Formats: sequence, C-alpha cells, structure tokens
Amino acid sequence: MEDSAAPSLIEWQLPDLVEPPAQVSMNYEIQPGDTLSDIFMEQGFGNTALNAVLAADEELLALDVLRPGTLLRFERATNSGDLLVLSIVSHPGHTIHYRRTINDHFEFEEEIKPSNWHEEVLGAPIHGSFYASASEAGLSDGDIFRAQRILEEKVNFRRDVRAGDHFEIVLGREMVDAGATGQTRIEAIRLRLGNRTLNAFLHEDGNYYDDHGESLSRAFLRYPMQGRYRVSSHFNLRRLHPVTGRIAPHHGVDFAMPTGTPILSIGDGIVSRVGNHPFAGKYIVIEHPSHFKTRYLHLSRIDVKQGQRLNRGDRIALSGNTGRSTGPHLHFELHVNNRPVDPLKADIPTASQVPAEEMAVFTQRVERLVAAMQANQTQLASRSTPQATKADI
Repeated sequence: MEDSAAPSLIEWQLPDLVEPPAQVSMNYEIQPGDTLSDIFMEQGFGNTALNAVLAADEELLALDVLRPGTLLRFERATNSGDLLVLSIVSHPGHTIHYRRTINDHFEFEEEIKPSNWHEEVLGAPIHGSFYASASEAGLSDGDIFRAQRILEEKVNFRRDVRAGDHFEIVLGREMVDAGATGQTRIEAIRLRLGNRTLNAFLHEDGNYYDDHGESLSRAFLRYPMQGRYRVSSHFNLRRLHPVTGRIAPHHGVDFAMPTGTPILSIGDGIVSRVGNHPFAGKYIVIEHPSHFKTRYLHLSRIDVKQGQRLNRGDRIALSGNTGRSTGPHLHFELHVNNRPVDPLKADIPTASQVPAEEMAVFTQRVERLVAAMQANQTQLASRSTPQATKADI
C-alpha cells in the first residue's frame, strides 16, 4: 500500500466570508436528463444565484457536465431562502464547495481527504479479445482503454493479440477513510504475446516507461502554439481576478494573443470535452496518456470533436475572447492526477527515458511490481482451469 501526498485542506484562504445565518441543508442526486438550471429552479433559486455559482466555477468547470448519481448539497438561509453554499461531491475523497461571500459573489474551495493507493494484480490468458478478457478479469472500460493507450505505440490490440497470450495489470485504487473513491490508476502492465513480452511501469513523473527506463510515449510540447506570446497572467492560487477584483485561484496560464491564433494540442490524446461556458467561453479538454489532462479556454473556434484522437502538434482551435474575458487571449491549463499544476514549470514528459539520477528508485519499483505480477502468473498456472485471477499486493 502506497501513501499519496494529497493535501488535506484548502490551498488558499477565502476572504470576506459572510457571517453564516441559520440555514437548512438539502441533498439532491442528479438524475439522467437533469440540467443545472432546472435543478436551481426546482430548489427555488433564481438565475442570479445560478450565474454567480457558474462564475465561481470558471476555473473548475466541475458543474458544466452533470453526471447521474453525483450528489449536490444545497444550504440555504432559513430567513431569506438565499443559497449560501452549494457542494458537489465528486467522490468520497473530493468535495467542492461554492460559498456565498459579500456582494452575493460565490467562491469555491476544494476539500480533498488524505488518501492512499491499494494495489492489486489482475491477470488472465487472453481468449476472444483483450477487451473481453480484461473485462472478465475485473477491469473497467476506462481502465482497459487506458491500458491500450499506454501500449498503443508498441502493439496493435486488434491485429497482434492472439488467443493464448497473457496479461497482468497492477491496478491502484484510491482509498480514504470512508472507503474507495472510485479513482483508479494503472501502476504496471505486462503483456506476453507469443515469445514477445511488453512492459509498462508508471514513474513518479506520471509517465510510463519500459523495464529499461525508455519512455513509451512521445514527449509533450511545452507551449500550445507556434511562436511565443506574452504571458498576461501566470499560474497563481491567490491571483487578483481582473474582472471581479477579488482574490481567486488561477489554475492556468494566460497568453495574450490576437483572436484567430492557431492552438495546438501539446501531446497525443483524446478529446474528452468540448463546451461553451458562459464564463470560460468555448473550451476543449484533452485526456493524454498517463495522468495528464489539458484544457484550452476562451476560444473563438473549435476544430475538433469529442472522442477525436489527436497527435502532438495537431491544431485543435483558434484563440479568442469568448466568455468572461478582458481581451483576446488563451487560458491554458495542465492537470496531473486531476490536480492543476503550473504548465510552464511542471515536470512533464519531455525526455525519452528516466533520468539517470532516478534510475535506482525506478528499478526498485520495477522489481517489486514484476514480482507481484509473476506471483499472480504462478497462482494462475497452478489452477487446472484457466481463468481470470486477482491478487492483492
């Protein structure tokens, strides 16, 4: 079991919070077909409150896609009926609170509980297809998709995988005191195709490498455009917002550039979201291999579709001035393990191999994970009838 270094409390102080009056709470579980405007109307809140919450959500976009089963918690003043706090429970380890401040503004804070990662090995001989065999072994569709993405430059899963081949995957499940959060990550993969064996191991930089420390994916671009443009606002968790004049976190970097400047994907990936937010404007979210995600906001035109596969350097949009903005620019974000980091300073995979000074730690991790996968294979071989196996580490 490995401890993660997730922060336990909020990363900034909220200014000028209103002295809370007597209040009452009500929970609402999102149903298929719900919209945020309909939910607010049913709860007795008007468009003013909705727009104020959406303004606070500009940096997160957590409310722009509602998933059935997600829990919303409303806290209202008993005397006026005004909305004081809206909380969205993403999973047991992560809750976002939108709190009313002075002048009817809302500001967000994230509550992140300490967690650790519980590892287990899932493996099986392949019959039919890799997808069917991995699903039978207990992997979710998302985990299977990520495994294929990690090794996609080394193997064609439709052409190269045959019946009788074998796989082992070390899957990490995030745990908090209340139980599993539902978040998973692939720690290692071993895929045996006839006489050929492919390995992938997650390193601390968030990238995957083979057992020799060679990268399994192409490096990222540092900037999402050709040429260089002035940084008009840096990554800053205590930035003074240029429109509201209040202290609010800035989860990305703003590049001042003329409307219509071509915007590029910094790495290979899949378009996971395309939207038009009243404050973030037209935006794109791209999921990259490993645990990287990028977001591009305030665009004038979007040139990709949800689900589209991209290569590093592909043009995805034109910069613009949509949403709440003080002028033409690109707001660019980089997330690692679903947490925003400074894209100009973050340790992204720009190298083709594990740095020499990190090889000793990487090798120790590889040896431990290989031993766990080998033990699972031995356990499977000892059974007379081939079947999927699962073993805790």
